[in-house]
Amino acid sequence: MSEGLRLAVIGYPVEHSRSPELHQLFARQFDLTLEYDRVECQPGAFVDTVNRLRETGYAGANVTVPYKEDAFAICDTRTAVADLAQAVNTLHFVEHGVLGDNTDGEGFIRDLTGRCGVAIENRTVVIIGAGGAVRGLMKPLLDQNPAMVVVTGRSPYNAEAIAERFGDFGPVQACTYLALKGWQADVLIHASPAGHTGRMPELPKTLLRPDTPCYDLSYGAAHAVFRDWAQTRGGGPVFDGLGMLVEQGAASFERWTGDSPDTEAVLRKLRSQLSQSS
Repeated sequence: MSEGLRLAVIGYPVEHSRSPELHQLFARQFDLTLEYDRVECQPGAFVDTVNRLRETGYAGANVTVPYKEDAFAICDTRTAVADLAQAVNTLHFVEHGVLGDNTDGEGFIRDLTGRCGVAIENRTVVIIGAGGAVRGLMKPLLDQNPAMVVVTGRSPYNAEAIAERFGDFGPVQACTYLALKGWQADVLIHASPAGHTGRMPELPKTLLRPDTPCYDLSYGAAHAVFRDWAQTRGGGPVFDGLGMLVEQGAASFERWTGDSPDTEAVLRKLRSQLSQSS
């Protein structure tokens, strides 16, 4: 691979993203010269932003909220994983156009089951939130053979669409936050925008068992709202999504470069940086 690789992360907001530090740490493991930028994209400007990056020599980009579905729509070709998720978090600018991939599910399972040690098989998994990020998690999660995955949202529509799309791969049920009454989670996954709005959705007080592990897709300051909520309602471990960020980023880095970085060393470094900045 040639030196001088240019990459970026596109989102709104994006100033909180640790992806630039993450990919610089990956690049140093292979003595690669890398430029990796944060690109804040105003609503309605996603297509123009991607075209500008392509025209100015970028090799690709990560895509974060709220543009994963927009990224799916603009791709000329997509991986099977991205097609199933209908959401893209990794853009690769190639000769024939824009190739879209989704590494979220791969990174999520690596961190949740491998690093955090959370078992999924024969357990009831409740997901708070039903956006594009959740679609990226569903197939890898169902591959772990849960007893049930309950996908929830403020309204039933997005959750029902996810349940319908992934029902052939395992047991999935959709409901609203209000309709969660009566459910108890063996594992709770948080994927709502609460970290950016400052407020958790109203959820049943009995949702968590005393030992329910809770996993948040957010990290850093955006994790605080969910962490505080979970710690006041259950006694199980609460994990943030920094490990998922590292693992999905490593998968993206491998797609772009062909190199597989050491994620443990990078996670320790990022965790240290976050603790110093908090």
